[in-house]
Amino acid sequence: MENSDYIGRFAPSPSGELHFGSLIAALGSYLQARARRGRWLVRIEDIDPPREVPGAADAILRQLEHYGLRWDGEVMWQSRRHDAYRERLAWLKAQGLCYYCTCTRARIQSVGGTYDGHCRDLQLGPENAALRLRQTRPVLGFHDRLRGDITTDEKLAREDFIIHRRDGLFAYNLAVVVDDHSQGVTEIVRGADLIEPTVRQISLYQHFGWQPPDYIHLPLALNADGNKLSKQNHAPALPTGDPRPEIVRALRFLNQAVAEEWQDLTLDALLEHAVAGWTLVNPPFSNGSR
Repeated sequence: MENSDYIGRFAPSPSGELHFGSLIAALGSYLQARARRGRWLVRIEDIDPPREVPGAADAILRQLEHYGLRWDGEVMWQSRRHDAYRERLAWLKAQGLCYYCTCTRARIQSVGGTYDGHCRDLQLGPENAALRLRQTRPVLGFHDRLRGDITTDEKLAREDFIIHRRDGLFAYNLAVVVDDHSQGVTEIVRGADLIEPTVRQISLYQHFGWQPPDYIHLPLALNADGNKLSKQNHAPALPTGDPRPEIVRALRFLNQAVAEEWQDLTLDALLEHAVAGWTLVNPPFSNGSR
């Protein structure tokens, strides 16, 4: 189906090189965009320097190119977007939609792990404080174009979450929403581990008066211990040799029909076949975090 207005994206953080789980997210978002005749953007989410690995961002871009996943336009770097985030924070402050909070993680854990609004009306200053959204538009669920209607935890949905951290760094949810809106992203295809943040991001869209994108949360690849493949769990980086076997493996993981002879095609031809045959297949499990 042709849709020249479609814009998708892949937005890795440079905390390590891409692994097989990353490839699933990148390939799924790439195929969805290409099958819709849309644009596919890449954004490097480098707003958390303590978690970043030197050289990882450039390595990620080289990996995408090696695996034939060519993006449209310029790469966006979140580290160059601070003015845009500050502008949105200033707007929220002007609307009375945020406040400073000095609560520690230990205190929040002591009241059950969900922030209870303790600082909401204390009118604290910025010193040694995080900035929290004053939640007025809680999102109790959303429609996932792969998984159907997803209902989320009400306490989480109603929580005043952090939008600017105590250490001066911009919060992930704020930066993602500002950048996706700025880039005109119409649909976000990513892993199911990000289902929980989605309700917060949709809530931010609503606070800003913006139209949220559609969402597709792909199944997660797990390791032998049943944990998701991740950089934190030391998942091995994607192989540097022939990319086609890993592409085929990822396609099969995504429940795509793969002909045996595809492995003998050129990488470009393999991806062309994958785009032509791309179909969203309901994952074989209930709506959850897997």
